Amino acid sequence: MIETPVSNPLLAGLQEDQLAQPCILVIFGGGGDLSKRKLIPAIYNQSLDGGLPASFALLGLALQEMDDQGYRQFAREGIESFSRQPLDEQHWPDFERLLHYEPGSFTDPQTYQRLKQRLEEIDQTFGIPGNRVFYLAIPPSLIETCVQNLNDAGLVYPVEDAQHFSRVIVEKPIGHDLQSARQVNDVLGRNLDESQIYRIDHYLGKETVQNILAMRFGNTIFEPLWNRKYIEHVQITVAEAEGVGTRAGYYDHAGALRDMVQNHILQLLTLIAMEPPWSMKADVIRDHRQNVLNCLRPITPEIVNQHVVRAQYGPGYHGGFDVPGYRREEGVGPDSTTETYVALKVFIDNWRWAGVPFYIRTGKRMTKRASEIAVHFRGVPPVLFNADPSHPIEQNVLALSIQPNEGLSLRISTKLPGPKVRIFPVKMDFRYGSTFGDQSPEAYERLMLDVMAGDATLFMRRDAVESSWMFIENILDAWNSSGVRWLPEYTAGTWGPVEAERMIENDDFRWRLL
Repeated sequence: MIETPVSNPLLAGLQEDQLAQPCILVIFGGGGDLSKRKLIPAIYNQSLDGGLPASFALLGLALQEMDDQGYRQFAREGIESFSRQPLDEQHWPDFERLLHYEPGSFTDPQTYQRLKQRLEEIDQTFGIPGNRVFYLAIPPSLIETCVQNLNDAGLVYPVEDAQHFSRVIVEKPIGHDLQSARQVNDVLGRNLDESQIYRIDHYLGKETVQNILAMRFGNTIFEPLWNRKYIEHVQITVAEAEGVGTRAGYYDHAGALRDMVQNHILQLLTLIAMEPPWSMKADVIRDHRQNVLNCLRPITPEIVNQHVVRAQYGPGYHGGFDVPGYRREEGVGPDSTTETYVALKVFIDNWRWAGVPFYIRTGKRMTKRASEIAVHFRGVPPVLFNADPSHPIEQNVLALSIQPNEGLSLRISTKLPGPKVRIFPVKMDFRYGSTFGDQSPEAYERLMLDVMAGDATLFMRRDAVESSWMFIENILDAWNSSGVRWLPEYTAGTWGPVEAERMIENDDFRWRLL
């Protein structure tokens, strides 16, 4: 029987000294889509759940001309449309008084002087001791300008200041290749201490992703088996049902490898493959994740065609409608070679994982939206119940569902009822929604609360960003020098190209159907 959880799961995992501290959250790009759809609803849900610090305020900064009341209406519309929890009319007056707005240009130094004065006024009103969290929901090209102006205006406290803190959240992408990522990190490093920088990857805030460490190191039945002796291979799938939509301008310069593998998927890989940490401190966890990246076997140009498959979605049928192929999407060139699907076979060259393949796939316009990590254990010997080669027993599989239905399942073999000995695979299922009742907090809710608490565990450090780029840059270089003019296509609404099927079937495995 599972015990009833505490009323606020966001606070349950935080130690007393890790609770969110009083602060003002300043959102650069506060009038944008990310703020409306994700950030403001996340703060609202934290407010409903009692997770915000006692002294807190939010200020949006953007080019749009708006006053506080206009911004509160903007926030209300976002909450009504996108919040995990519905808008509570009784709670709304208390929440909207926390919201403020300042119009201004990110490139104008005068904007930062006005911002400084406004923040000091809000401090006085709400009893906030000068603490600041700056969320840069802006294009990467503006990061240098913003952090430099924040520093010049005296809005970034030195890290040695024990009385106040300044923390800066940076959205992905961090660069578009290794060189540009280093340039962004150099800019951040010149103006901020590494401990003040929170590079956000919302995948790491998802409940099932956070649960990977608890599942591995909180259960004796898993960790002793978590190695090459018992695990045959691992599959990581991040499938998207939608096409490029309005992101074609960005996506056609990025592609699936840059957009998903470099950040989200490699970070999932590190959590699945890392060694047991000696502490749950942020840098201990991040050191262990980094060690996995250090052990990734490079995919050199000589082997890229055997270890990597890329493709584009073609015309198809999805959601009851005919949909165009990628090269016919608005904003995409008819001769584009940008991949909307990529599959990789990856090896981690360390003692634990030597010889175990990790298969990664991600793509747009696939059958459905689903993200999963599936750990395939080695089969039982061909004796006893597995003696008939024409009817082999299915292997044990531990599957962690990241979205949309967060949870995990374990496939085991059992005997069918009756006098004959017939073995049948069954699943033992756990789902957050059915076990704990309420919806799991969304990723941004947890991650912003962590920044307010000063907990960087679920954020990417500089070395992780650059190591990830280093790994995929070998692949990008091989593609750029290949002279390929057309990519294979897969029909929209399917699980990907036949070339990806062949890659995994050459090793006598198959992709899981989700």
